Amino acid sequence: MTFAYVEAYAAARSCLGALADISDFDDSCRYERLLIDLDHIHGGDFPATYPMPGTRPKLLAHLEDEVDQMIELGGDGLCLELLLASALGW
Repeated sequence: MTFAYVEAYAAARSCLGALADISDFDDSCRYERLLIDLDHIHGGDFPATYPMPGTRPKLLAHLEDEVDQMIELGGDGLCLELLLASALGW
C-alpha cells in the first residue's frame, strides 16, 4: 500500500465510523458492518480513524471520493464498489 492509499483508507474508515455515530440503530449497525467489511478487504491491516464531523450527505460524498481514490490507486475495484453501493443504500 502506498501512503496515498493508506490516507484514503483511513479517511474511508473515518467516514464509516462517523456515519455509524450519527445514524439510528439500524443504519449504525449497517455502517459498522461495512467498516468490518472494509477492513476484511484489506486483510485486517488498518490505519487509525480520526474524528470526522459532517452531515450524512457530506460524509457519504467524502466516502465516495475516498473509495474512488483507493480504486485509482489499485484497490480491489469490485469489492470497493460493492461496499460503496451498500453504504449509499443501493
